[in-house]
Amino acid sequence: MSNDGSRPIRIGIVGLGYIGTTVGGQLHRHPDATVRAVCDLDAALRDEGGRGFGVSADRQYAEYEAMLAEASLDAVLVGTPHTLHYEQVVAALERGCHVYCDKPLTTDLERARALVDRVERSDRTVMVGYQRHLQTAFRTARARFAEHEPEWLTASITQGWIDDSRGTWRLDPDLSGGGFLYDTGSHVLDAVCWTTGLEPASVAASMAFHDDERRVDRRAHLDVRFENGATGTFSFHGDAPSVREHVHLWDEEGAIYLEGTQWGSREVVEIDSDAGEHVPYIDPRDERTRADAFLESVRNGTEPPATVRDALRVTALTEAAYEAARTGDRVSVDR
Repeated sequence: MSNDGSRPIRIGIVGLGYIGTTVGGQLHRHPDATVRAVCDLDAALRDEGGRGFGVSADRQYAEYEAMLAEASLDAVLVGTPHTLHYEQVVAALERGCHVYCDKPLTTDLERARALVDRVERSDRTVMVGYQRHLQTAFRTARARFAEHEPEWLTASITQGWIDDSRGTWRLDPDLSGGGFLYDTGSHVLDAVCWTTGLEPASVAASMAFHDDERRVDRRAHLDVRFENGATGTFSFHGDAPSVREHVHLWDEEGAIYLEGTQWGSREVVEIDSDAGEHVPYIDPRDERTRADAFLESVRNGTEPPATVRDALRVTALTEAAYEAARTGDRVSVDR
């Protein structure tokens, strides 16, 4: 369904968990959008979301198909468990809606390829929830590596993810598609690839699994070779006591360090060839919200900050890493 540009963009939210309420709240408060309908299997969450977003009971749905058919929407926010994204994004596109989809776009490589093909043949905006594309620290680093490809990198993130996820769908691989790597780790894989422009070529991996079926990883270590000959190591620790992120990117002139705690913006430090450090000026006011970026892309018909092709790269690397961990082999990353 198209939008004529003279009225707020009508949003439907599928999934009223953290992403649905956080990004949904940004959309609700935005002058260019209105939350018209909400959908969740949980009646209590539907009622709470309806009250929070000012959505009447007749536009609160248990089934997303009914919401898409009845609610006259321009765009849909998909904030459901990972393995449900594909069918819900396709359904929204078939109704002519723009889509904001939480990461990962999908946990299946063939489906990721199919979505890229579908989206790139359409005139609909699909933005994926990799918010580091909006953070000034990562954008500063990306500008550097537009001219100097990294040669070596390390990246890590820690979180008490196992304890945080107990009793939720995140520890159910039929809904999550995996474990810590597919959840928080996905942000780091994306951030490195997007910031550097590097294309993964192959990966070796080891994992510690939370479950006996070896589907839900709690720790993962990846050794990645990139197409330009660069190498990188990634470490994801999902049963650590706190959240810390470290991304160190080295080229022939020095390095960029991106670091931070919890879920706020990251700090950036430039390292020169003599080991001197420089902290570039970062104005946090330059950062847009995810709602700002999505709505701007919808209004202007421009490419969103995080695209389905960005998401395809992450799914391809993630799926190869799981295969490598389970087989003990180095696996090619096939996009």
